[in-house]
Amino acid sequence: MTIGRILEVIKSKHPEVDLTMVKLAYEVAEKAHSGQKRDSGEDYLQHPLETAYKLAEMDIDLPTIIAGILHDVPEETSHTMEEIKKDFGDEVADLVGGITKLGTIKYRGLERYAENLRKMFVAMAEDLRVVFIKFADRIHNLKTLYALRPVKQQRIAKETLEIYAPIANRLGMTELQNEMEDLAFPYVYPDEHKWVVDISKKQYEERKRDAETVIKKIKAELKDNGFVDFDIYGRAKHYYSLYQKLLRKEMDIERIYDLVALRIIVNATDECYRVLGIIHSLCKPMSGRVKDYIAQPKPNGYRSLHTTVYYDNKIVEFQIRTKEMEAEAEWGIAAHWSFKEKSGKRTKVPIDPEKLKWVKMLLKQGDETRKPEEYLDKLKMDFFKNRIFVFTPRGDVIDLPEGSIPIDFAYHIHTYIGEHATGAKINGKLGTLTTALKSGDMIEIIIDKKRAKPGEEWLQYAQTHLAKEKIKQALKKNDGLSAIFRFFNN
Repeated sequence: MTIGRILEVIKSKHPEVDLTMVKLAYEVAEKAHSGQKRDSGEDYLQHPLETAYKLAEMDIDLPTIIAGILHDVPEETSHTMEEIKKDFGDEVADLVGGITKLGTIKYRGLERYAENLRKMFVAMAEDLRVVFIKFADRIHNLKTLYALRPVKQQRIAKETLEIYAPIANRLGMTELQNEMEDLAFPYVYPDEHKWVVDISKKQYEERKRDAETVIKKIKAELKDNGFVDFDIYGRAKHYYSLYQKLLRKEMDIERIYDLVALRIIVNATDECYRVLGIIHSLCKPMSGRVKDYIAQPKPNGYRSLHTTVYYDNKIVEFQIRTKEMEAEAEWGIAAHWSFKEKSGKRTKVPIDPEKLKWVKMLLKQGDETRKPEEYLDKLKMDFFKNRIFVFTPRGDVIDLPEGSIPIDFAYHIHTYIGEHATGAKINGKLGTLTTALKSGDMIEIIIDKKRAKPGEEWLQYAQTHLAKEKIKQALKKNDGLSAIFRFFNN
């Protein structure tokens, strides 16, 4: 990697931007890392350059790219934070300092994992850009994992699948999530990785050929309907994502309809719906497989139209979105730090606080939990599981772990709703409080104000840590009151 390639990427997106400070950062890093080598044998400078290149690809702001170039300077060289602050200002220095803090983990085993997570969540609460740099740093480290001892390979790869990738997913950064997962996959599950690659190879080729035929047909149809500026292409499913889906589909690859999904990119939201109508006029849509994530975005901000159709006796999945939605789908919340040339200044798009509510919740859990095992159990239960999203009767999106039931939903809304729940309506039909929910369900909780306490049996069905804790507290409180009543009645 060269500084020239990084500058080229930035210039291609922002021709008028002043790159003086980026060049200065390179000069400082080149001098500071002079003579240093990585375990892979390459010059150490390659690592910060690869990190900065990934950040430039994300179209992130200049202070973050500069911090990416300098992120290892204070820790690995004699160049100090004071010098960085003097040369590049407080903003860059704070970002570099944030990365340095993330790298200092003094524990091992479970304590190490818990400490690493806490530090990640603290960094995210202070400045999300620190985590963007860490993701870019981690991706290059994964690419050179071959040079490390097997024990270290395992630790870094497992940590990536269990910590970094889920966080990237929650931030909507699917491009980075997929890249991290695919790089870590062969080190954590080598046999499963080989099996997935082997089983999918033939299928990929067949689906790719089918996709090319469909693309020609749809492209011609869109042009006939007046579309001029659009893009359509096939996107192969990533190996680790495919593996996870196969686990849910009894390892039957014939049931994976998005092995090669067709993506259509247009300019405006109304064009997305027009394209959907054109596709459905040509191909029969599969029942229950039309999803409108534009009207109802996923909790991580993902927006797109999805439809699965029958075309020439084959099943094809389409994803239809605007250019803006495409950037958000790939880079997630990082798209808010893309700099716009407006009066020569960079502007940051404000972030909806609701999108980061979970970060504060996880920080609070970390503060309340002393034991690392308990903290990790909480996170595995509420955070690292696959997610579903369901709706309130008002249309609000509620993000829950996969396997959640109406009891979890009720406690997520409010403790009072949970404690007084007697039943649930799921998509307008009466259901039980222990029915497993699925994405897209609309839930209405039926309550009884006279209900004295939650059912003890709820504990064995509830999936979220929040619901379990609230049920335990209510039962304990009720037992205490019962004891008091017995005392005075005797």
